[in-house]
Amino acid sequence: MPDKHKWEFKARFRRNAYGWKGTALASRRLREATSEIKKVSRKDPVLAADGAVALMERLWPALQGIDTSWGSLGIAVLHALDELIGVLIDAPAGIETRRAWLERLYEAVEEDGVQYLNPVEERWGEICVFPELVNGWADRVMPLLRFCWSDERPGGFVVGTDICLSCLLEAERYDELEGLLRLRKISMWHYDKFWAEALARMGRPDEAIEYASAMLEGHYSHHQIREFCEKTLIEAGRAEEAYAEFGILLRSGNTYLSSYRALVRKYPDMDPRAILVDLIDTSENKGAWFASARKAGFPDIARDCAREGVVEPKTLIRAARESGESDPSFSFELALRALDLLLQGHGYETTTADVSEGFEILMKSATGMGVPDWAVSGIEDLLGRKPANFDDVSARALKAMLDRYLRECAPDGDICGDGA
Repeated sequence: MPDKHKWEFKARFRRNAYGWKGTALASRRLREATSEIKKVSRKDPVLAADGAVALMERLWPALQGIDTSWGSLGIAVLHALDELIGVLIDAPAGIETRRAWLERLYEAVEEDGVQYLNPVEERWGEICVFPELVNGWADRVMPLLRFCWSDERPGGFVVGTDICLSCLLEAERYDELEGLLRLRKISMWHYDKFWAEALARMGRPDEAIEYASAMLEGHYSHHQIREFCEKTLIEAGRAEEAYAEFGILLRSGNTYLSSYRALVRKYPDMDPRAILVDLIDTSENKGAWFASARKAGFPDIARDCAREGVVEPKTLIRAARESGESDPSFSFELALRALDLLLQGHGYETTTADVSEGFEILMKSATGMGVPDWAVSGIEDLLGRKPANFDDVSARALKAMLDRYLRECAPDGDICGDGA
């Protein structure tokens, strides 16, 4: 199609545009390019889809020089493609325009050195849109794939394998799909998922789940398998079963809070509080959920997490400081727990400054409630314990702070209360 728009991203995705340490810059450029394309899609979806194809063509040539060992660049590419594939599928383009896009994408797939475009291949049948294209691509790749998988020597690879399987699935050529997959010498969820999806689409969810679940034990794709089983049950109207058997065991966010929110969105008919409790109960460290419970609006659950789990002391101190005015009792408990954990040697790069801040917040909260003697007793109790990883440096600092407080605030032996 004629180039009637000057794409800014094209200048940033030239061949070898990024060096070995270019992950951060390339990830930012990917977000910018995605935003540029999506903005155009609101006015001209066909032009935006053409832009999406142009970006996909440029991924490997532009990014091939970057160190991908950390995986963060791959995640950035996945996020970009997840949005752009939808733009490509939804574009109201004619069959010849779409045919041309697919040819361009196939050339990019052939050149792709690390399979950045694998998500595109997996949804090739959807991208085809037109049945003629769907069947055409299935027939184009299937003979070579059948020959490769029939070979007595396993290990052969055909560029476009996912393209063929995706098209067979979308064309509802289920018998051919099953027969082709049976030729393989080695079972892999990456390919088996197409037959599992076919079973689900044929209205056989229990068979689909049984087929997928059989690969769970010892399989590296266990997370993706559980996601498929969960999705299949939800789509079959069995949300409670999906949640109990698969959903609660999945962590779909980058943080504890995002995992919780993802489940709440996925199961809107369930009590958010019950979901949070279930997540905490199925976690190894209850304390890791402290901040999430607090941000989710459940301070009582956060309090339990702080009491029973190991929480980063700096996190507790920050929360104690923030809640000092609104909830001094909560602040008191968090500060005392932070000091307890510091004395036990927990925390990342902690110093005596953290001990000092925790002590000051504790005494301020206690004084505000009129119970400074509780704080003193609590600190003395902590100092009297000798856990396995007792931090002598933090203990000496806390003891010095307490002694100074008692000298300056209670010279006659009476602990200061309000107005001291």
